[in-house]
Amino acid sequence: MTIGVEELAFTLPDELSATRPPEARGLARDEVRLMVSDAGSLTHARFRELPSFLRPGDLVVVNNSAMLNAAVNAKYHGDPAVLHFSTWLDDGAWVVELRDPHGVPWRGPFVKPGAHVHLPSQHLAVLRGRWLPGSDRLWVADVTVEGAAAGGGADVRELLARHGRPVTYSYLSERWSASYYRTVFGIQPGSAEMPSAGRPFTEALVTELVAGGVGFAPITLHTGVSSPESGEPPSPERFEVPEMTARLVNATHAAGGRVVAVGTTVTRALESAYGADGLVRPVSGWTELVLSGERPARAVDGLITGWHAPGASHLHLLESVAGAGVVREAYRVALESGYLWHEFGDTALLFRE
Repeated sequence: MTIGVEELAFTLPDELSATRPPEARGLARDEVRLMVSDAGSLTHARFRELPSFLRPGDLVVVNNSAMLNAAVNAKYHGDPAVLHFSTWLDDGAWVVELRDPHGVPWRGPFVKPGAHVHLPSQHLAVLRGRWLPGSDRLWVADVTVEGAAAGGGADVRELLARHGRPVTYSYLSERWSASYYRTVFGIQPGSAEMPSAGRPFTEALVTELVAGGVGFAPITLHTGVSSPESGEPPSPERFEVPEMTARLVNATHAAGGRVVAVGTTVTRALESAYGADGLVRPVSGWTELVLSGERPARAVDGLITGWHAPGASHLHLLESVAGAGVVREAYRVALESGYLWHEFGDTALLFRE
């Protein structure tokens, strides 16, 4: 293990990857471990103890996006592949990523504009061009049905409903059904991957928090597919901050309460809606905001998060909320204490320094 002084750099041992959901390890969702960093001290707890670390007047902001079954078996130049559907564009095209069936980056024939990726039920994805400058990972694709009239696009959501499954990566020991990727807040389908910071919440825990005077408010941010190997900055993502949520955030701050974001997705959405006058306003569209220590969070006072892989851009977002020193110390202790990583792993609640 190495924790850098200026940069958060570390090696994640294989045994600290959560290869199965907690339910398959004999735990309830809210029994995963929780590390709390507040006022310079670290506390070890279980997630169901979250009410002990929040107080009346705090506001918890959650992501109500639900995960699509965004991974579909494919063939590229006759080789088995998996196509991940990241997000849809306004012109009907989709942003996609071609992956190896073993959950690692594509290792087959070279991917280039105009390439054809064959999908189930005679669907065809034609790669139009790269989604982001300088990256060969994500592509804009037009999806059609082979033999259909020219210009007739396919219903990708129907394709995903019939043939899709949850996006998975190589650290998982097996595939898990979509039920393991649902959160109690997810009511708006659109994310390529589960907004996993919300996974440990249960209806009983939410009820206990509300009964204790903690408020809840939603945003919507549809997550794209992550880049666990390359650590790319987050791609543009669709989001919405509703009017009532903006009002509640502003009222909470005015009353001296704390705004706690459930996940990096919520943090990105709220900070994208933050104005120069110090207020959050209702907004919807695309966000390209990248948060870091150089662009600190202003709308968010605390963050509930999972543990992110070495090199992930999310680590800089954590620093924007809690500060680099807090994040470095939390990760050092998590590694030494055996916390588990990834979407089925343990959690942290990090407050601003």
